Amino acid sequence: MCGICGEVVFDGRPPATDVVKVMTERLESRGPDAQGVYQHNGSMFGHRRLSIIDLSEKSNQPMFDKKLGLGIVYNGEIYNYHELREELSAKGYNFFSGGDTEVLIKAYHAWGDDFVKRLNGMFAFAIWNQQTGAIFMGRDRLGIKPLYYSLEDQKLRFASSLPAMIAAGDVDTSLDPIALHHYMTFHSVVPAPYTIFRGVRKLPPATVMNVAPDGTASTKTYWAPNFNQSDEDRKRSAAEWQELILETLRASVKRRLIADVPVGVLLSGGLDSSLVVGLLAESGQKGLNTFSIGFDTVGDEEGNEFKYSDVIAEHFGTEHHKIKIDSSRALSELERCIYAMSEPMVSHDVIGFYLLSEEVSKHVKVVQSGQGADEVFGGYHWYPPMLDSADAVSDYARVFFDRDHADYAQAMNPDRVEDDYSRAFVAEHFARDGADRPIDKALRLDTTIMLVDDPVKRVDNMTMAWGLEARVPFLDHELVELAGRIPAELKLEQEGKGVLKDAARKVIPSGVIDRPKGYFPVPALKFLRGEYLEKVREVLTDPAAQQRDLFNKDYVNKLLAKPEEHITPLRGSKLWQMALLEWWLQTHQV
Repeated sequence: MCGICGEVVFDGRPPATDVVKVMTERLESRGPDAQGVYQHNGSMFGHRRLSIIDLSEKSNQPMFDKKLGLGIVYNGEIYNYHELREELSAKGYNFFSGGDTEVLIKAYHAWGDDFVKRLNGMFAFAIWNQQTGAIFMGRDRLGIKPLYYSLEDQKLRFASSLPAMIAAGDVDTSLDPIALHHYMTFHSVVPAPYTIFRGVRKLPPATVMNVAPDGTASTKTYWAPNFNQSDEDRKRSAAEWQELILETLRASVKRRLIADVPVGVLLSGGLDSSLVVGLLAESGQKGLNTFSIGFDTVGDEEGNEFKYSDVIAEHFGTEHHKIKIDSSRALSELERCIYAMSEPMVSHDVIGFYLLSEEVSKHVKVVQSGQGADEVFGGYHWYPPMLDSADAVSDYARVFFDRDHADYAQAMNPDRVEDDYSRAFVAEHFARDGADRPIDKALRLDTTIMLVDDPVKRVDNMTMAWGLEARVPFLDHELVELAGRIPAELKLEQEGKGVLKDAARKVIPSGVIDRPKGYFPVPALKFLRGEYLEKVREVLTDPAAQQRDLFNKDYVNKLLAKPEEHITPLRGSKLWQMALLEWWLQTHQV
């Protein structure tokens, strides 16, 4: 796991060496173990390394293969790299290192652009051809690893984080109107290729991009899951689906043990992370480190779920670490948390992941997480209304959007109001082939879009802020493909994730399966009171906010007066959403 960056100039000018050095420094937390830069003609690449596989210097990056004339900077883990290495060795390739980075170089040389289809893992990379100057970039199927870029003025610049791009300067940081609408409406999800800034884009998941020596670029999507059922799928019993789920998930969890350092688990006490722990224990893992976090209770809303994580830790005999966070500490750490956000992320549990990752990083460098199961297996409350929907777009917007377009128009400075971009995006996505029923359209959208730019990004950013690698077995693409084919009715049973719950009963205690659905609770950011409310007021009335003039002042004052009356359908605070965006912009000095 690492941070990557680079600049390639296509008109004969030299690259800006200071720019790459600044970006490399800004990515330090993603890779505290080593750093490197490589320059050749009009190209310069930077890398920060978190050493997980092949801890020797032989796997340091940027890595250049002199024999093949190819170089790479890469962030991620390829779980099937041993198998690929054997295939490549049989084809006559020789290796000088023991890690997965060099395997990518050889695989690209051997199989061309389509080599990404052979990869099982999470990745973002840039490969360059020293002779031609061409660049080949790619991102994993579920967008677990980030990749931001700008391509203009005969120059390509890229990095693992948006703040690294900002720190380098010379990019257009005016706010993108489409991204702004998505942020305020689509629950802060800004789908690729957009970012909050006009001048920076992000490579979509399951996409590769070729940049020719003259700077022209072309992209190609190499994977798209099918959410329709075949005749054979329709004949399968619930019990058969359960066995297929466990078989595939066992393989996924096992793959994610590949490391030359210990691997722990983030244990919330919910079904998903508990099942990961159970499968690891089932496979013979001993002395497994598990980690849980809790906050203060606000009103009648519990701030921790220790009673459930304790059950799993005791049942499987893990080395369990319970981390209790005082709410006052959460407030004091918010600024550092926001600094670690690659993009503005409104979800309350971001600070939870940030503080948890800080503590976990003191014990291990790699953890597995249950992230993604709710989207993949239909665990959210907004899915049942989609089963018999006669107007899929409207019904999805009603249950998922934080506000409709009319409310957006009221919230924003009139100069910021354009079209209903978010509703149009959902309509376009729902119209694509591969998901015929409304419920499957919603599940596909959440798996391939919402999941990528909310929960997955959140986990990546907050763990990597502390040099901690998070692996997500529920996002193994083979498991996602399998889940997409399971009839939605089976997924939505038992108030969501029914088929997964029944599969899990064969592995973990039913007490953590049949419990009320929980989440990573940070109540103080939902019910803004006291010093939290005062901090929000300070942010929204700061001179920088006044000069930016993003929001309608009357609307802001209405929310400040009674913040707890303005909660979104997804149970978030509209006031916190607006304050977080402004606070993020101020923190990154935009």
